[in-house]
Amino acid sequence: MAANMRNEGERRGGRWRWAMWGGATALLLLPAVAMRIGNNGVNWTGSDFVVFGAMLLLACGTFELGAWLSRDRAYLAAFGIAVVAGFLMTWINLAVGIIGSENNLANLVFFGVLLVGAIGACIARFRPQGMTRALVATAIAQALAGVVALIQGSVEGVGLSVFFVVVWLVCAGLFRKATA
Repeated sequence: MAANMRNEGERRGGRWRWAMWGGATALLLLPAVAMRIGNNGVNWTGSDFVVFGAMLLLACGTFELGAWLSRDRAYLAAFGIAVVAGFLMTWINLAVGIIGSENNLANLVFFGVLLVGAIGACIARFRPQGMTRALVATAIAQALAGVVALIQGSVEGVGLSVFFVVVWLVCAGLFRKATA
């Protein structure tokens, strides 16, 4: 009986869940520890911790949703990569901005990219075939964000857009594999 419960917990990702949530907690505590060590340029406010904590909670909770929806490895890989990519794009955008500074309104197009992905996933009801289409649409939206970055003269924004287009297309390919 105990072995059966242990196997059930492993199938549900018990170890991975602990690692994910523990890693998120460590990431949240890292700036606090860095601030205690000394003058190293880390100076977070309470609101910085709240926003970062909310981002981590959303990312981990979203991956939990993906793990609940499917046990298919390709599906989980696609879902996990998409969550990490969305988290990183948000973090970069909020911290320093992708086009110019974080205060540049042109950066809102990158949040629009994530909105396209989220709406597409909901329309697809998170089914692999629909998720493939949603991630292709996200890649197209990302390419358009890259055009905005180009118009704004942001080489970094163009480079990051190219990177994320590739990431979204890799996710689309993994979701497509999950339909087989």
